[in-house]
Amino acid sequence: MVTKAKLHPRNQHAQGYDFARLVAQTPELEAFTILNPAGQTTIDFQDPSAVRMLNRALLKTHYDIEFWDIPQGYLCPPIPGRVDYIHHLADLLADGNDQNIPRGDQIRALDIGTGASLVYPLTGQREYGWHFTGSDIDAGALKSARHICEMNKLSIPLRRQNNPKNIFHGVIQPNDRFHLTMCNPPFHGSLESANKGTQRKWANLGKGRSTKLNFGGQNAELWCPGGEIKFVARMVEQSRDFTKQCLWFTSLVSKKDNLPPLNRILKKANVADCRIVEMAQGQKTSRFIAWNYMTKSQRIAFMKAAQA
Repeated sequence: MVTKAKLHPRNQHAQGYDFARLVAQTPELEAFTILNPAGQTTIDFQDPSAVRMLNRALLKTHYDIEFWDIPQGYLCPPIPGRVDYIHHLADLLADGNDQNIPRGDQIRALDIGTGASLVYPLTGQREYGWHFTGSDIDAGALKSARHICEMNKLSIPLRRQNNPKNIFHGVIQPNDRFHLTMCNPPFHGSLESANKGTQRKWANLGKGRSTKLNFGGQNAELWCPGGEIKFVARMVEQSRDFTKQCLWFTSLVSKKDNLPPLNRILKKANVADCRIVEMAQGQKTSRFIAWNYMTKSQRIAFMKAAQA
């Protein structure tokens, strides 16, 4: 296991938010800024509108995204943590590329459940120039993602997953080749569990009882029958049908306790390599699991073929 104590060193947000710079680029953010007890500028992270405006400013200032917005109620992801996933994936690819991070649109990534925000393709494309494809089961999310692409004149293919039982099937086409697949899976097993999780979150932050979702989220973004383990298990099962088309399959795992059963599932799938990478954002620790079915020489050949 690779343990990281803080945001990835290439993460532009590792030193915190530069609100003076953010407000200069997005003046509308100033109306949402407040001073914390230490006299530092921040925002009220319990306010969904403030969080959305902060994301808009971050994407414009750091990733040259001139337009960004999402419909009411959709997941508004925290940018620093999401970008950390991208940077660690870059390190994963470098491991099979003579420790050189591959850049450019010959590197192809599939974002499962790309969401209304399109955050991974937007940031990953700007940071490394990779070619992203996004998929989602929600028509409203894809409509929002397409609008973001159109407004920023970006070419990011978006595919609808029409079968809720499928993850890769129906999305990966016969001629596709992906160096990475990534996913932020729904981690609750029910709507009730999602609501309880929100209450625990606010209690842990000393904010009392609240059902407010400051980062939003539709049902499909927050929960599915069987929760995170069932979702990732289905992902592992279906990944076996695309062993030659995808180099690394990866997924965030929200709960550390879910790792042992997922490791058992991967062992039964006879994967060639499995890794767990821990990431830390402030007091929170997150992680992703990565697996593939190729030998080391096959992985090197897969990378070289993309750069030929």
